[in-house]
Amino acid sequence: MATATRTDPQIWRALGLSDAEYDRICDLLGREPRATELAMFSVEWSEHCGYPRSRAHLARLPKAGKWPVITGQDAGGIEVAPGLAVVFKMESHNHPSQVEPKQGAATGVGGILRDIFCSGARPVALADSLRFGDIERDPRARYLFAGVVDGIQSYGNCVGVPTVAGEVRFHPRYAGNCLVNVMCVGVAPTAQLATAAAAGPGNAVVYVGARTGRDGIGGASVLASQELRADDEKRPSVQIGDPLAEKCLIEATLEALATGALVAVKDMGAAGLTCTTAEMSAAGGVGMTVDLDRVPRREEGMKPWEVMLSESQERMLAVVAEGREDEALAVFRKWDLHAEVIGRVTEEPVVRIYDGGELVAEVRAGDLAEAPLYDLPAQPPKPFPTLDMRMLAEPRDYNAALLDLLRMPDIASKRWAYRQYDQTVQANTVVAAGGDAAVLRLKERPPLGIALTTEGNGRWCALDPRRGVQLAVLEAACNLVCAGAEPAAVTNCLNFGNPDKPDRFWYFKEAVEGLAEACRALEVPVVSGNVSFYNESEQGPVLPTPVVGLVGVVEDVRRVFRPAFARDGDQVFLLGAAGDTLGGSAYLWRQHGLEAGPLPEADFAAARRLHACCRTAQRNLPVGACHDCSDGGLAVALAEMAVAGGRGARMRLPEQKLGGAAVPAVGARADVVLFNEAPSRILVTVPANAADALVALATQHLVPCAMLGTVGGSDLRIESPEGNALVSVDVEQMREAYEGALPALMA
Repeated sequence: MATATRTDPQIWRALGLSDAEYDRICDLLGREPRATELAMFSVEWSEHCGYPRSRAHLARLPKAGKWPVITGQDAGGIEVAPGLAVVFKMESHNHPSQVEPKQGAATGVGGILRDIFCSGARPVALADSLRFGDIERDPRARYLFAGVVDGIQSYGNCVGVPTVAGEVRFHPRYAGNCLVNVMCVGVAPTAQLATAAAAGPGNAVVYVGARTGRDGIGGASVLASQELRADDEKRPSVQIGDPLAEKCLIEATLEALATGALVAVKDMGAAGLTCTTAEMSAAGGVGMTVDLDRVPRREEGMKPWEVMLSESQERMLAVVAEGREDEALAVFRKWDLHAEVIGRVTEEPVVRIYDGGELVAEVRAGDLAEAPLYDLPAQPPKPFPTLDMRMLAEPRDYNAALLDLLRMPDIASKRWAYRQYDQTVQANTVVAAGGDAAVLRLKERPPLGIALTTEGNGRWCALDPRRGVQLAVLEAACNLVCAGAEPAAVTNCLNFGNPDKPDRFWYFKEAVEGLAEACRALEVPVVSGNVSFYNESEQGPVLPTPVVGLVGVVEDVRRVFRPAFARDGDQVFLLGAAGDTLGGSAYLWRQHGLEAGPLPEADFAAARRLHACCRTAQRNLPVGACHDCSDGGLAVALAEMAVAGGRGARMRLPEQKLGGAAVPAVGARADVVLFNEAPSRILVTVPANAADALVALATQHLVPCAMLGTVGGSDLRIESPEGNALVSVDVEQMREAYEGALPALMA
């Protein structure tokens, strides 16, 4: 890379910098930048690292809730009990996974693990949120799905962290740009949490982990900060992961932190050494002097800018107290990791990089780490059509409609994927994947536990991004409540197209506003997150896909709940208000090929009443099962409970009121009642002798409540209020549709 001059703009443009940004760099430096400096600015000011287009909007997200919030440079969390922290974050590895699905997904897992254990927490669980093209018609979508799942299992299983939750959806608009979002949760004593802020002039700057190579160079600026083109040669930018080295890095880092010798530590993620030197210095108000000759390398002839931008995996930068270098180095080397003192912390807040004795970069840390903010134009796109029910024919065969929904890849069991993941390693898993939420015990504070889930619906957000993300938050909260948890805090991964296009940026702004409103209303803070822009290809942008990862607190892991009919004779109740629109529903998309609104309303006050009612019932009544109504509506939720429990039920849609609370109304059309996706509805089963108590609780909490029927038999029968059969399907037939769909497609 030649030294940039104002007469050769192609150099900085090739790095993704605008002419205005180049001029700003020159003003900050008081001169034209050296080649290494220009490369460092290009990655630190990219959207993937510096968030110049999104940072101002993210400030609107709430940061306080019921549990004390723990903030950090790389991950955040909550104090779930005095002295005990749960730390979590979600990240994306979208473009790398589209280019090379196995390694893209694997290194995504490795990166999010490092964000967690660099905070001082031991990683205890992973969850993933995945999006692909139409796997029923697109062979490449099936290839990407298989490769990503293989990457997640190969890395997570080897490193010894269970993958216990997640979700997968499919749509043609993800064909040219899949989404791979990975969440990690860690646990630590609050007093042992680490910082990423460098401190102490004279302290050692220590490189730890694998050797540096050319893999991953430009990953942040090339793969994550511009649109993906089919004719681009991206494969060299996809890193190669080593999960066994990562396992050693986890153990060594936690051991070294326990010695007290480490002042600060940070993952060399996007932008590698540039990210760590600049951001650690800026966070601590100090500087660093670094000698690249001391950086362990596995390739000869690397230029200084290549060393600074490399995103080789399993590497970290640590600040070690002066005089304790040998103590810290011994710990890392005991685990067969490279560990070298490559520099020192300086009082002057300037990052100075030397190579072969030559000064190749001299930049104020804050200038690098604080990317300029942009207020981009936002313009709403052409609105989607509004649903006209008069043009929509009812199904001739409701049995066939239900079975087809159970086969729909969005709804069908994801056992094909999660059976490949080790869900029980570390022996913390109480409820694994396949239900509403995963539940983990906190062995540090029994019988306390946590639950986690991920949710996001691009079809909803394409119709109405503000309400679409609100519905996702409500669904995630219901998932946790159904498992027996109280929603506590949120992380997110906001996946959108090119923000420089006003319609794409409008979707982002609206989604952030909706997320902020929902989290404030439910009193769940957003403790960490990630923005992933430029998710588009020649085929167009992906669906706007904000994904939320929600963590909840379980009072007693000996009392958790699953979405399975558990006892014959139990009565089935529906808690929550009825829906009256098929807008945005899976049924509308699957059966009629329509994406139309309006979406159901998001009533946060009603949701909080529902959560309180359900949690009270779980504490005080012999509840057998809980399950939220989400994709596919009431009929699919009942079918899932029947399949999970291996027993049927006889249901009759209600026409009366129970306990003085309004029941879900039966509309003029059965398909609206059976398949609408109104939020904040939970199916609960209790023995007949507890039915009156449940109705009384619902009345007390002002929650609509209806008794639908009784568990038992070998088929699911749903009748109209008059007793006419709408659905009558054998449980095994539903199981074959629900559990057999993905294996058949992926065979």
